[in-house]
Amino acid sequence: MKTNVVIGSRGSKLARWQAEWVKSRLGALYPELAINIEIIRTTGDVQVDRPLAEIAGKGAFTKEIEEALLDHRIDVAVHSLKDLPTRLADGLALAAITEREDPRDALVMRTEAAAFEASLDSLPGGAIVGTSSPRRLAQLRNYRSDLQTKELRGNVDSRLRKLDAGEYDAVILAAAGLRRLGFADRISGYLPVETMLPAVGQGALGIETRDDDHETHELLAELNHSSTAAACEAERALLRALGGGCELPIAAHAVADDEVIHLDALVASSSGDRICRDSLAGNTCDAARLGETLAATLLERGAGALLLGSQSSQV
Repeated sequence: MKTNVVIGSRGSKLARWQAEWVKSRLGALYPELAINIEIIRTTGDVQVDRPLAEIAGKGAFTKEIEEALLDHRIDVAVHSLKDLPTRLADGLALAAITEREDPRDALVMRTEAAAFEASLDSLPGGAIVGTSSPRRLAQLRNYRSDLQTKELRGNVDSRLRKLDAGEYDAVILAAAGLRRLGFADRISGYLPVETMLPAVGQGALGIETRDDDHETHELLAELNHSSTAAACEAERALLRALGGGCELPIAAHAVADDEVIHLDALVASSSGDRICRDSLAGNTCDAARLGETLAATLLERGAGALLLGSQSSQV
């Protein structure tokens, strides 16, 4: 039995919260296990002046952490699952997917405007909305083409500061991150998945280790949440089959119970003027095939041309 485990994490407040949560869970399960956290700076943390779409597809928030795993400097990597590429580096494996927090996106208004429950419909024409996500941008432009959008980078704290300083009228952030950091009271309104379909894996944590580290796999198996894992497997299989990542306007959300998964997905043009969306249900035992089948359906309906157009717009 292992006596020591080193967890690798990014240095943001949210990433530290996630790593500490995993440490706490492991500590409760294995009281005699010594657990340490090592902070690792990633490309996405360093290149804060570049648009997220330019770097996100290259494992911007995971590459250096995965290198530390392969170099045996750490034993466990904790990621926001939506940041983790669907194709892992050789020698690495996804050992657990944790129970999902709220997967929806949230609309956050400035503090002086947060007294009422807000929605995208309640924003005045011309309002400036902050987000760096191509997925959110495309869906927002499709739903409210009269709104202005503006690049938004940085950790959750800095994004909220920019909002309250008047740089934006509203920002869109993942509800899960806000809730985990104690900012649930800043959520002006949750965006329904019918309007703003989430990112693949949003709200779940992906816990990665070396594929030959069987002892660590056994430790982490206790943190795996089977229905979340099945849902995310379907979402990630779809994204992998489409050949995309978070730098492209692709969204998917699955809900699984003991037997059935319902998967909803879309591909959009970067301008948001065209969206290809469909859904499918299947058995939880066949999650990956479900995602691949829905991806094939979307491609048959023209999603490939939308993806090519989005890629061209980023060059």
